Amino acid sequence: MRPITFARTMTACAVLVGLTACAATGPAEYSPAGKSQFGYTNTRIEANRFRVIYRGSGSQPAEQVEDFALRRAAELTLSNEADWFRIVDRQIEGDERGGVSVGGGFGTGTRSRRSGVGVGVGGDFGRIGAQAFYTVRLEILIGANPKPENTNAYDARSILGVPTGN
Repeated sequence: MRPITFARTMTACAVLVGLTACAATGPAEYSPAGKSQFGYTNTRIEANRFRVIYRGSGSQPAEQVEDFALRRAAELTLSNEADWFRIVDRQIEGDERGGVSVGGGFGTGTRSRRSGVGVGVGGDFGRIGAQAFYTVRLEILIGANPKPENTNAYDARSILGVPTGN
């Protein structure tokens, strides 16, 4: 049996990090949530109130995930024949997943018939290959013009870059 060397252990860790990273990512594009659970979902709470959730894949920064949630809110607003939406609740969560925790150690010892002595030193070098996954939850109210003078109110057409019908 061949001894396990440090180089073989590190090679195995690198392969594991690569496989974990591949398995944990999803689409980086704006899309509805599918089997991977990444993307948007929405729920009508009342006639003019919705909950929008956008779950980003590990390749999407928090800002992009928030922009995608706002985009979905704007689409819902226009598809329900409204002009603006107001965010009444916003939650942004981050979660680190995947990767490998790498540590190292060194030990030595002696053994005789009657006693044993051991000395060891170890350390944790942190996580390698972990990805941050962000989820944005919005609760919105939608309405027709005029848009309220509120910093949490958005013109849906402006968010989507749709020309106004003036």
